[in-house]
Amino acid sequence: MKIAILGDRKRYEAYLPPFVHDLPVELTFFSPSAPSRQILAQSPDAQVILADAIAPVGAELIHGLPRLQLIHSDGVGYNAIDLDAARRRGVYVCNCKGCNADAVAEIAVMLMLMVTRRAVQGYRAVIEGRQMAYKEAVMAAAVPEFADHSVGLVGLGDIAKATARRLAPFGNRLYYYTPHRRSPQEEREWNITYLPLDELVGTCDILSLHCPVTPETEGMVNQALLSKMHPGSYLVNTSRGQLVDNQAVRDALLSGHLAGAGFDTLWPEPTPADHPLVDLPPQVRDRVAYLPHIGGNTGPAFRRAYAAVWDNVRRVLDGERPANIVNGL
Repeated sequence: MKIAILGDRKRYEAYLPPFVHDLPVELTFFSPSAPSRQILAQSPDAQVILADAIAPVGAELIHGLPRLQLIHSDGVGYNAIDLDAARRRGVYVCNCKGCNADAVAEIAVMLMLMVTRRAVQGYRAVIEGRQMAYKEAVMAAAVPEFADHSVGLVGLGDIAKATARRLAPFGNRLYYYTPHRRSPQEEREWNITYLPLDELVGTCDILSLHCPVTPETEGMVNQALLSKMHPGSYLVNTSRGQLVDNQAVRDALLSGHLAGAGFDTLWPEPTPADHPLVDLPPQVRDRVAYLPHIGGNTGPAFRRAYAAVWDNVRRVLDGERPANIVNGL
C-alpha cells in the first residue's frame, strides 16, 4: 500500500507504532503545504493520505488519485479536507477523535486563568521593574477570583467535556450550547446547564470555543454575537481560528467590550506579525494571551493519535471499515 504523508517526517517516525514495521506500506513524505500537483506527480498511486490537521487536501488531489481509499487527519481537526469530494469518490475521511482532549483542555483552563487573573500584565510588570505599583493597582481594582466567572462552552465534545471536568474543582458555573441538546443524564454527569446560543453569550463571563469549523460555525464569533456578550467578558479559543471574525474581535478588544482573550489558534496559519489580533496597541495586547496552536502537542496525545491513524491504515489493508469516519460514508 502506498501512502502519501503530508506532515513532518521526524514526528511520524518518533511516534510510529511498532506494528507498522510489519505492514506492507511504502511511505512518501511531503510538506503539509505541498501543492497538489507535486503530490500527484510523486505519488500518483497513493491509496492513503495521512495529513497534518491543517494541511489542505482538496478536490484536485482527491480526484487525481484513482486508487485513493482513505484520508486521515493526524489530529482532531479535518476542516482542511474536502469532505464532499471524498464522499463523492467513496473515500473515507477519518480523524483522531478524542486523542488530545485532555491536553487541549489543560490549555483552555490555563488561558482562562491567564486572562482573568491578568497574568500577562503581571509578567510584564515584573520584568519592567513595576512589581509594587502593579500589585497596588490590582489590590485597588478588587479583581474577582476565577470561581466568580461563569463559563459558557460552545460545543460539548471530548475537549469541552475534559474542560468541564477540570473546571469543576474551581466551582465555576458551567453552561453549554450545541445544536442538539444533550440528555438530562449527560448534563447531570458534567454538572452543566444548557442555554440557547444567544442566551449563553449574554449570560457567561467567559466564552470558550469547542466546535469544529463548518459552514454554520465559520466566523460565528462576529460583531453581532460579540454585541450580545456583556461588557467585560472574555473569549477563549482552543478550537480553530476560522470560528472567529478577526476584525470584529479586534474591535471588541480595542473598545474594551472584551476585557481579554486567550488564543491557542488564530487564522490564518502561519500567523503573520501584522495579524489583526496580534498587532494590537501594547495596553490591549497585554490583555490577550497567545499560544502557537500547541494545545494538543503532548507526547501522550501524539502517541494516541498515531496509534489511531495506523490502526485505521491496518483496517483498510485488511478490507475493514475504519473508525472515526467524519464524511458520512
